[in-house]
Amino acid sequence: MGNQVDKLSHLSYAEVPTVDPNGVDTEDGPRIGVSYIFSNDDDELEDGCAVVGKDKDPNQEEKHYDRRDEVECAVYNRDECIYEKSAKSADLEVFSPENLLNKCKAGDLVEFVATGQYPHWAVYVGDFQVVHLHRSEVKNSFLTDASQGRRCRIVNDLYKFKALGPDMVVQNAMEQVGLKDRELSWRNSESFAAWCRFGKREFKMGGEIRIGKQPYRLKIFMLDKHSHVLEFQSLEDMIMEKRRNDHLGRTAVLQELATHFNSVEEVKSEPEAQE
Repeated sequence: MGNQVDKLSHLSYAEVPTVDPNGVDTEDGPRIGVSYIFSNDDDELEDGCAVVGKDKDPNQEEKHYDRRDEVECAVYNRDECIYEKSAKSADLEVFSPENLLNKCKAGDLVEFVATGQYPHWAVYVGDFQVVHLHRSEVKNSFLTDASQGRRCRIVNDLYKFKALGPDMVVQNAMEQVGLKDRELSWRNSESFAAWCRFGKREFKMGGEIRIGKQPYRLKIFMLDKHSHVLEFQSLEDMIMEKRRNDHLGRTAVLQELATHFNSVEEVKSEPEAQE
């Protein structure tokens, strides 16, 4: 079977088991985790391309980006925070590709963002070039071409793991150029780029065995200091859900959660009404 897997099995939070909706995780209560079977990669959607196999014009107009619609969240492996994206914890300012080139150093992680699209990650390898997983192939491209009209930023500090040396990060990336389809060990551009920088097998497909208690928690920051927590058995599953939220945007995610909470309340109130 190789690395071929089935499509994503859940469509909305109404179908996802979660822990307490207020983010309170009690050890004494039931801990219901989430584990999915995903498609091999989501980059058919992340560029907004309708035709697979045809590259877009890199000189197209800049895509829309609204910082206010970004989903802020944190990820925990048991009690350790291993990822955080929020205005308080990281510099989330974005730049044009041309301006970002003046800030990039070899080994940096670059994230390309546009509202309504999956974020696209790449490793800057020097000489204005990046290595990235794009449409089921690891490619070496100019940063300006890889941007596809999106804004971008350096995201070295979102994941809290200790980074490898810049030379090793670049070597990890360059050695994978040309891999495609079933040769790949990563589900998406983020997992690939993060593996290059941190070298952790958990970023690879099947890097962890999904058994026992779910060690990963994705904490979504909502309004008025409230949060919502989902649990996962593997880092790759958590990344896929986080990227789905990034694709939807903050407004849509909050609406989806509100619909889920309302449906839960309706189910709880039905037995009372029957009495």
